Amino acid sequence: MRTSLLFALAATIALAACGGGGGTSTPPASGGGGSTQSSQTQSQTAIDTTNALGDPVKSTADFNDTTSGTETAQRTMSKTVMLTSGTCTNGIEFWSPDKNGDPNSTEEQYYYDAACTELARDVVRMYTVNGTSETVNRTESEYAINNGTAIATRTSTVNYINGSYDANGYPVVADGFARDAASATNISGSKTIVGDDELVMQAGTGGTNTWCGDSAGYNATGVASLNETFGWEGGVASGGSRTLNSNGSVTWTSTHSGTVFTGAIGSLSIATGPENTACPIATPQYTLTGGTSQGTYSIPVTATYLHGELTSLTVTNATLASGNTLNVTTNSNLSPTNSNFITGTIASSSSQVATFAVDCFGDGTLTVTASGAQFVIDDWHVVK
Repeated sequence: MRTSLLFALAATIALAACGGGGGTSTPPASGGGGSTQSSQTQSQTAIDTTNALGDPVKSTADFNDTTSGTETAQRTMSKTVMLTSGTCTNGIEFWSPDKNGDPNSTEEQYYYDAACTELARDVVRMYTVNGTSETVNRTESEYAINNGTAIATRTSTVNYINGSYDANGYPVVADGFARDAASATNISGSKTIVGDDELVMQAGTGGTNTWCGDSAGYNATGVASLNETFGWEGGVASGGSRTLNSNGSVTWTSTHSGTVFTGAIGSLSIATGPENTACPIATPQYTLTGGTSQGTYSIPVTATYLHGELTSLTVTNATLASGNTLNVTTNSNLSPTNSNFITGTIASSSSQVATFAVDCFGDGTLTVTASGAQFVIDDWHVVK
């Protein structure tokens, strides 16, 4: 089912999501009863919830790549064995400089398979350090399995201040820094997802840091079947934690609070204010403008990454607009690139509203329980 949805999406905006790891493409089985909400409202609720989750998870993934990525050992704890440049290690490769040999660059490649034969993501960083500041131009290319041509590209301009940087241009986590980024995901040449975020990493010791941040984003192309588009804003005003574990993995823990919006296609945009340099954040740097608020959410997120790849995601009893709830689990018996690696359930009272299933890259399918309507999730956000 998911394969056909992805090929349909590829026909319109040239997108397909991964389904590696030997898994099937079938979403979790529906159940839990019906709902008194209209079909349109249920779809809106499902998409709003998925985007609300996608906001902190995608931001955390970006923050992790900023501070950990494939080079955890070099940047945080030298006793951990780090990847050898250009060597395949359980489906991940890293180069410094990048494969083109550009100065002041790095490249990370993530594969669907452990032998590094089916490329899933390619991330190239070009950086310029100027004292305690740095600018990074980051390009992330997305590949469908058995497809050597990128089906989507996410470009980001990332600025750092108040930091110190290692030989590969990564900020030294223990010293702390402030970071802001503006990003856009293009699918078949069409700007589809726009998202900006900021991170304040406070100085820490012993592999533990506290942090705060905020973000905002929206779907620029909208969801044609619903004739509307969706947006989000939120953050962690204080109390986020980043912990380096003994095996070299990194765990991010926070409670992300925010608001979801709907509006006419083309009506949403991001407003940018002054960058924050300390926690707690009183005024977010990024907020959404346009559209109509559909309510607030509070999502406790625990995410663990190893060499830049998401290995565990847990959300328990997140509270959403209209009293809806969200629970997310990681199916650790599956490969991270399996399309059912991470599954979630959205509920209203005792009734199931929707389910979703994604791989470690946040690519998968959202299914509305009562109507059976399905929507494509790419990079943690609903794109169609």
